[in-house]
Amino acid sequence: MPELMNHVDFRTALENAIKGKSANKAPFSVAWASGKLSRAHLARWAENHFHYVGPFADYLAYVYARMPDGYTEAKDFLLANMYEEEIGGDRHTDLLIRFAEACGTTRERVIDPDNMSATTRGLQSWCYAVAMREDPIVAVAGLVVGLESQVPSIYRRQTPTLRDKYKFSDEEVEFFDLHIVSDEIHGERGYQIVLEHANTGELQQRCLKICEVGAQMRLLYTTALYWDYVAKDLPIEQLEMSELKVA
Repeated sequence: MPELMNHVDFRTALENAIKGKSANKAPFSVAWASGKLSRAHLARWAENHFHYVGPFADYLAYVYARMPDGYTEAKDFLLANMYEEEIGGDRHTDLLIRFAEACGTTRERVIDPDNMSATTRGLQSWCYAVAMREDPIVAVAGLVVGLESQVPSIYRRQTPTLRDKYKFSDEEVEFFDLHIVSDEIHGERGYQIVLEHANTGELQQRCLKICEVGAQMRLLYTTALYWDYVAKDLPIEQLEMSELKVA
């Protein structure tokens, strides 16, 4: 049986499971942060991203339904997270569609599942499988720690470019500003839930593995966006390889 780690060592292990696999390393992210994408490329991102993040409240709902009744703070967090996604203020998907429309696509194209790539469909399916089948604490590790906690570091690199290079308005990039703040809070709460309730060595190891896989899945998804939509217009040789060496 794996030895149970203390919270400090387990937190470090969780962070290391994600380290080096950030979606910031994907060529699509590098091209975005350096202002080399077109608005059409960004539109294709939005059309795909909708089908990954659009069902996020659904993923969390499956986890919420299976979370033990005694884990009150975990259930409260999941419920609050779902509320923020779907009801609190502007719905997050509506903000994403606003950005998509500013890039030149339409609401109809964004919500049409035929406009997502096979890799995006795979990420969405993985999220559903984790939410519905994994131990609820393992699912929080995969979805919140492995995926959601990455968002602030990704958007902090991309959002200034949207304003400075592409001249999007504050209203058009509200989706990104909101998630820099909210997902930093969500990610930290996810860490705390996993630290508290992964109370066996075996459960800790399962959480570590799914964090690693979750980070790999987002990196794969973001990399595929480059090959599917950008490579023909922007050969990878035109991206500085040193830019790929990001955390």
